[in-house]
Amino acid sequence: MSTVLKSLRIPQETVQEIEQLAGESGRDFSSIANDLLAEAIKMRHCPGIIFAEGVTGRRARVAGTGLEVWEIISTFNGVNQDIKRLRKAFHWLTEQQIRAAIGYYNAYRDEIDLQIKRNESWSKEELFKRHPFLSKEHA
Repeated sequence: MSTVLKSLRIPQETVQEIEQLAGESGRDFSSIANDLLAEAIKMRHCPGIIFAEGVTGRRARVAGTGLEVWEIISTFNGVNQDIKRLRKAFHWLTEQQIRAAIGYYNAYRDEIDLQIKRNESWSKEELFKRHPFLSKEHA
């Protein structure tokens, strides 16, 4: 992705927050600020979507659920994109929450398709290697 140099006035408190996030993550100020701006734009485009830290980084989630967008869309694809079956599968979600996930997918399809592909490629062995607490040996 190409970048453009822009001057931006940022409140001191915001600078301190970004510097703290950069220090905690081992990343530079600019990359953290760019990620936060990108997330803010996505949330503005797709009301009802938030971003939260997970084991593999920050991901789009449906607000108030703890569910990542890819989880809902993976199921949606599994029911041949039948909205009635999706609502039945996620009966506890509101229509707005389901629509938020589908809307985000429509806007950022490549991002979600990549997450689904990565998650579906994991073998049981790789899963237990990365997350040993999930194996029967630790149950």
